[in-house]
Amino acid sequence: MNARSYRAAGLALAAGAVLLFSIRPILIKVAYGYARDPVTLIALRMVFSLPFFVAAAWWARDRAGTAPIAGKDGLAIAGLGFLGYYLASFLDFVGLQYISAGLGRLVLFLYPTLVVALSWFALRKPVGRREIAALGITYVGLALVLMRAAEGQHENLPLGAGLVFGSAAAYAIYLVAGTQVIRRVGSVRFTALALSWASLAVILQFVLLRPLAALDLPWQVYALAFVMAVGCTVAPTFMTAEALKRVGANETAIVGALGPVSTIALGWMGLDERMTGVQIVGALLVLAGVLMVSVRPARR
Repeated sequence: MNARSYRAAGLALAAGAVLLFSIRPILIKVAYGYARDPVTLIALRMVFSLPFFVAAAWWARDRAGTAPIAGKDGLAIAGLGFLGYYLASFLDFVGLQYISAGLGRLVLFLYPTLVVALSWFALRKPVGRREIAALGITYVGLALVLMRAAEGQHENLPLGAGLVFGSAAAYAIYLVAGTQVIRRVGSVRFTALALSWASLAVILQFVLLRPLAALDLPWQVYALAFVMAVGCTVAPTFMTAEALKRVGANETAIVGALGPVSTIALGWMGLDERMTGVQIVGALLVLAGVLMVSVRPARR
């Protein structure tokens, strides 16, 4: 494969991953039409996901030249998996009970700006004018979206938006704290192990909080959970990792801007969700601010 084909494949993987991730909020909203229980729904999703992540972790462990994981790194992976995938996913699932899929995806997409803020606060990385401007643009845009949404039928808008924002914050902390661990153990092994631990935490939560009778659900719920697991969790996670390897973080971030837009479009087509002109302007401001943070101009 030549360089151009290699890069094209990377961009295709990035776009495919974004679209698959974008379908997940739509599927969650559809599943809530059958069973409005995030604890059970997320448990089913992770039960179906777990075998794939265990297999990936086993494969990564057996690769030539792979060093054993140190004890402190093992603990860090378990903790970060709990934070970045268990807690973040759970807050996202619960929040989507109260707000639209498009709005939820837009709030969740704030995580790159939170990464900048956390890197400045925790790691003392300098924040330039570009980052400050990006943060301002992003939150002005979000304010426009939320102001218009508050005039609609979102009775629990502050609760729903706050929960999804908490999901974005948890994922941002995971990214900032996990950078050094990823460099030591490798991205595939780190991701597979972190998600394996997160899956176990989700399953344990279900065992503690729900009776087995809660699994007496329509077959459609199981079908949706399986699609969310394989198509909207396992596949895009590793597709993104390969895209980062092929084209780097900047171009992957550019493609990632398709996320909120595609979710809003899918919500409009499949869930009869609507956005006003003011909200569309706000969404564009959010995308612009996130891209200012995520994408760096090429150095000459």
